[in-house]
Amino acid sequence: MVGAVFLSEGIQKFLFPAIRGAGRFEKIGLPSPEFLGAFVGAFEILCGALILVGLLTRLASIPLIIIMLVAIATTKGDVLANQGFWEMMHGSRTDWAMLLGSIFLLIKGSGYWSFDFNSFKPKY
Repeated sequence: MVGAVFLSEGIQKFLFPAIRGAGRFEKIGLPSPEFLGAFVGAFEILCGALILVGLLTRLASIPLIIIMLVAIATTKGDVLANQGFWEMMHGSRTDWAMLLGSIFLLIKGSGYWSFDFNSFKPKY
């Protein structure tokens, strides 16, 4: 799921830049929204695809963790300050799921059917 969601969100940043990419980043107040929209979208596509096939899973999870930490920090701080903890937690449930899923992949790696497992295991 982590790979599929990031791949989909990355593609949407290019298909709908006004609402998912540069436009969203500009609304949040991030600098260089045109660059950041393409940069983040490209990482989401690349790392999401790598995680989907289980190739370089641990390495691919690192940029996604950073993306989710920035997303939570830039989009949920106002909600926390103005509406409280529980409203922030409700509004960021998908963000937390993606962050924790990415952290799990960083720690655990990919599974049995992955390229990582089948390509990098020792051949005795």
